[in-house]
Amino acid sequence: MSGKNKALKLLVIDDTPQNLELIAETLAHKGLQILTAGDAENGWDLFLRTRPQIVLLDLVMPNVNAMELLERIVAADPGTDVILMTGHYSTESAVEAIQKGACDYLPPLDLEKLRHRIGTLLDEAETRQRAFQLDLALVDAFKFEGMIGRSPLILETFVRIRRVARHYQTVLVSGATGTGKELVARALHRLSPSASGPFVVCNCSALVETLLESELFGYVRGAFTGAAQDKTGIFEQANGGTVFLDEIGELSPPAQAKLLRVLQQREVQRVGSSTPHAVDVRVIAATNRQLRSMVADGQFRDDLYYRLSMVEISLPRLVDRKEDLPLLQKYFVERFANQYNKQINGITRRAQLRMAAYSWPGNIRELENVIGNAAMMTQDSTIDVDDLPDLLKGTAGIGSGADEDMLSLQELQSRHVARVLERVGGNKVRAAEILGISRTTIYEILSKWNDNPAGGNPRVAKAPGTAE
Repeated sequence: MSGKNKALKLLVIDDTPQNLELIAETLAHKGLQILTAGDAENGWDLFLRTRPQIVLLDLVMPNVNAMELLERIVAADPGTDVILMTGHYSTESAVEAIQKGACDYLPPLDLEKLRHRIGTLLDEAETRQRAFQLDLALVDAFKFEGMIGRSPLILETFVRIRRVARHYQTVLVSGATGTGKELVARALHRLSPSASGPFVVCNCSALVETLLESELFGYVRGAFTGAAQDKTGIFEQANGGTVFLDEIGELSPPAQAKLLRVLQQREVQRVGSSTPHAVDVRVIAATNRQLRSMVADGQFRDDLYYRLSMVEISLPRLVDRKEDLPLLQKYFVERFANQYNKQINGITRRAQLRMAAYSWPGNIRELENVIGNAAMMTQDSTIDVDDLPDLLKGTAGIGSGADEDMLSLQELQSRHVARVLERVGGNKVRAAEILGISRTTIYEILSKWNDNPAGGNPRVAKAPGTAE
């Protein structure tokens, strides 16, 4: 292991004291923090408290079913490497152990083989860390105007921004909360002919109705009580540049009418004044609501909608662009490590698995908050499961939802395959053995699901270092 990285934890659960002592002595020079437990109950408690990356588990102990303990460990942390040890080897138990998530099964305790297997696991961990550092270069390669991604959906968005930026007068940016609508607006502004002008942000949902007109268009002295001097509005402030109207769907009908007039006439009239002021502004509106449905329901003016949506850029949810998750993770880890002046080299495989299986309802903003908080809390050189919020530590938020009794057989099948893969760390060979199907069938099932993930279900992302 690199001297930069904190030693990995290895937990040995064995009821024979001599074995515990012998294993600890054998692996003492591997750069590991070695923990031991003489029975299953203490072993399970120690596992939950310390979250070791590797567990050596004796298959035959009195008054305990080691296979059940194996399943509990893998269920709690799918990224944990569990090696079963036994002096009573059988092919049947070896297959069962692999099916239940063990990464290896050692016949009668062979110290040389054990030393070699642990060395391999340590090398894999070191390789993942080096890969994380090397992949940081990819972040720069796939960065576009402050946005990061390499999935087809986001790359198409980047292309659309480039094409539109030099020509637009109004643009509608739609997408769920946290997908990066303001980043798109700023990119459009920076790439437009008005880039040297101001970029003024207006959060429509924060405007009080009685003050909305004066905030947008300004007012003259004496226009109302408290108007002690002239004030320029947002549109005049942005003259020669861009106005970004966030949460445009929150505007009231009267405000929509006034905004439409500005877009049509390209001029504003301050409250209390009879003199219009010409403005040269580009307008970018953003919403997380379905404006077309609001138009049909009479909640949003159709003429304003068509004026704004002459060009529309729709942003995908993070769950629909899971290919970008590793890049985004690397970007945020590096950013927060610099911000907090901490040496954080990456994210552990099991923490990546948790995040890959999560549905991210808050999208990129939620991911940013999760990694920012984890980077603040971690005391190690890597972010691990224990550094994540409670929602990602357990099974809450993992998977696809509660109404499975109303799903199609195809989707139930796809979800089950995805869960098994998550349990075995993305190892498709092991998953195929458990499911009793071929790897080809797994690929076919997941391909169909990822092409049409009903209900916004998370795709199964392959974690670094996992087998195909």
